[in-house]
Amino acid sequence: MEILEHSGKLPCPSPALEELRTALLQIRNNILEGEKAFGDLDQIHPRHRNSARNLLQYLALRKRDIRPVQYQLTDWGLSSLGRSERKVQATVDTVLHLIHALEGLDWNPEEAPPVCFEEGRRLLEDNSEALFGEKPESRRARIMVTMPSAAANNYRLIHDLLENGMNIARVNCAHDDPDVWLRIIENVRRAEKSTGRPCLIHMDLGGPKLRTGEILPGNAVLKVSPARNEFGELTRPAVVWLVPEENAGAGEWAGKPVLPVPEKWLSNLETGDVIRFQDARKSSRKIRITAVLPEGCIGALRKTAYFVPGISLKPAAGNHRKKRPAASVGKIPQKENFLLLEAENQLILKRNQEPGSPAVFDESGQLVSPACIGVSLPEVLNDVEIGEPIWFDDGKIGGIIEEIREEEVAVRITYALNGGVKLRKEKGINLPDTNLRLSALTEQDLEDLKFAVLHADTIGMSFANGPEDVHQLIRELRKLTGTLPGIILKIETARGFHHLPDMLLAAMEIPNFGVMIARGDLAIEVGFGRLAELQEEILWICEAAHVPVIWATQVLEELAKTGVHTRAEVTDAAMGQRAECIMLNKGDHIVTATRALTDILQRMQDHQTKKRSTHRKLRLAERFFERIKANTAVPE
Repeated sequence: MEILEHSGKLPCPSPALEELRTALLQIRNNILEGEKAFGDLDQIHPRHRNSARNLLQYLALRKRDIRPVQYQLTDWGLSSLGRSERKVQATVDTVLHLIHALEGLDWNPEEAPPVCFEEGRRLLEDNSEALFGEKPESRRARIMVTMPSAAANNYRLIHDLLENGMNIARVNCAHDDPDVWLRIIENVRRAEKSTGRPCLIHMDLGGPKLRTGEILPGNAVLKVSPARNEFGELTRPAVVWLVPEENAGAGEWAGKPVLPVPEKWLSNLETGDVIRFQDARKSSRKIRITAVLPEGCIGALRKTAYFVPGISLKPAAGNHRKKRPAASVGKIPQKENFLLLEAENQLILKRNQEPGSPAVFDESGQLVSPACIGVSLPEVLNDVEIGEPIWFDDGKIGGIIEEIREEEVAVRITYALNGGVKLRKEKGINLPDTNLRLSALTEQDLEDLKFAVLHADTIGMSFANGPEDVHQLIRELRKLTGTLPGIILKIETARGFHHLPDMLLAAMEIPNFGVMIARGDLAIEVGFGRLAELQEEILWICEAAHVPVIWATQVLEELAKTGVHTRAEVTDAAMGQRAECIMLNKGDHIVTATRALTDILQRMQDHQTKKRSTHRKLRLAERFFERIKANTAVPE
């Protein structure tokens, strides 16, 4: 050893090899014991048996802190085992062979690795192709795009998405219905033929998503206000549509508020007419008709007005017009109500399905009754315990369970922005520390499965929390079809993350499956800081199992919604290329976002593969040496 260190063969002094060899042999022994601890692998599909063994070895490797050994390996210029996910024993054995050789020793272990170097890469690629289809020519990662409802009637949108890089169309069963889903799928198949680009159909089951219930609607009132500057001076009149009552719809038309009135009365209005009325506050106001169109009339107001049904509209008689009758404002939609919640407020969660209501205060501002609301799955209230945290609407509002009563549960709000946060109906609820006794498949999911097995290439299981959930999905699929589609396990709860290895081994019963990192609910469940760590761990565990991963939630979301890039989103999208597929959500600019993601993935694939940085030739470096050469050239 002294000869090795001081004969000039090594450029730097290094630690003793014997100590390192002993530590590494212990690591090897640990991973082999970890593999055997699981027991029989007969239930694993033959395609996945070596992957299951490699996963068990990786879990055994990561059961202990091996950083001191890694540092020593690095000092010797050997693999630190930091990229051993795909072929754990093969990596350890190779390093041991090198150490024995450095010591002049022979080493011939009996146990052959379950997965060798190229085999690990090939297994992951084969599993990805089996699940997601053939990889695109110019990039490794596929692109999945969530289909908006409008895609059912917008073939051009799907065509453009395919032309710009979409490989998988995602249909969310939590929205719309089978008729809409079928029209979306038919448009995808039509676009496939037109573009010559293949596109798979992925259907996500809704799952037992816990949401807020209905809220009593607000008042039927329409507020119309002109624009004013900081001095309160009028800069632009308010605009309102006057339309026939039967065409009033939901209260907006072409982005402007709608005032429903009798059609016959409306037909007598002309440009320039002035209509006088008293609004809901008894303030005198007037509307000037600025345009008469086939759909109705456009009116302008110079002062704020509050319209309610029944307000009398009286046309002013001009010099050349006789007096005309008044008309009453028709039905105005009730406003969607909300609960305004601040820190220290109490919120009552009701077990019944009656609509909730805002808090009530007396004239002195004293609380008469706290805000209350129902939940979509009232049975979960049987599982909560006092002191457990609860979050609403993607973490915008937080609280703790304060009291459990027979018909309701009281929550004390502990987190809300200053001024309060509005809680509306159908917003998500997260109970990260509660042991929820919910089946991962709801009655609606079982119904939706009947459609999905006929049309989907892959089916996503929302809120997969343990191996029993995976087994249930496989059983239900086998009842419906002899040819199983690929399944995607969505990891979106703390419990689901903790049981990820168990669920992977359970899913290895079938040929094709993958994992989605559903970062939305997962961030609320574990905290945003912990999310950064967990998403990496999910990638590592799945790579060890040779399981393809979908990187999901808010990828290029600002670009998809507004058409504007953000720097952080570009970095996130680039990080996502370590997965086998990246999911985009819907938005008005989703085609632009798909095109941008395609460009990012094409650029990044030559620089990074999973955790490994790859050294493609850098034009930056080439130009640097060109400048040096130019500056040192001898003048002729």
